[in-house]
Amino acid sequence: MPLDDVGVAATAARAAAAVLVGLRTGGLLGRPLGDAGDAAAQEAILGVLRDERPGDVVFSEEAVDDRHRLSADRVWIVDPLDGTREYGEPGRHDWAVHVALWADGALAAAAVALPALGEVLLTDPAPALPAPGDGPVRIAVSRTRPPVEADAVAAALDGELLPLGSAGYKTVAVARGEADAYVHAGGMYQWDSAAPVAVARAAGLTACRLDGSPLVYNAPDPWLPDLVVCRPELADRVLAAVRERS
Repeated sequence: MPLDDVGVAATAARAAAAVLVGLRTGGLLGRPLGDAGDAAAQEAILGVLRDERPGDVVFSEEAVDDRHRLSADRVWIVDPLDGTREYGEPGRHDWAVHVALWADGALAAAAVALPALGEVLLTDPAPALPAPGDGPVRIAVSRTRPPVEADAVAAALDGELLPLGSAGYKTVAVARGEADAYVHAGGMYQWDSAAPVAVARAAGLTACRLDGSPLVYNAPDPWLPDLVVCRPELADRVLAAVRERS
């Protein structure tokens, strides 16, 4: 039976996850491992997309930007290895594989693999959002450059910052119940968040720019300045805290 778009995304993400896990046991570490992983995961994903969706455009971190995507109806937005630094550090699990389909102006299907955990999160079936915890609100932030906006949100919500690795992992950490919000203001590329945001939205989470405006994908400029992903019941308070900080 032919695969639907979510099935294609899942197959591609699992193929990349398999090669990344295999490479991680081969003795390389740090940047050499990351470079090898980027290349091998890219080829694994492209192999699936060439077989299953040969007429679609691919927009990937690891390839030259094909500007035909701007007039295409179907574009796969791919990050073969999100969190190269974490991938190169033994024992870390906070890295991911992103495969998303943008079709007819919106994110339409996606898979996010967490290879070190053996998990793949999909837009269909979407993750079941866990009930909120009893402790303080947990705000996922960058390990190396947490934004001042996150500090403002933590202060307003009596929350605590939760440093994590890749952008994709931080996004799906909210869907998994590991965090309650993710606040990012340092800029990223569209492939850093397309698949995780699609999965987060499918799970019922709020995902938007820090000013509350929509996240736009397959835009001419691949840069995306900021985003917030959070539980829906926190959205108003999170965005209000960011506005007050600005």
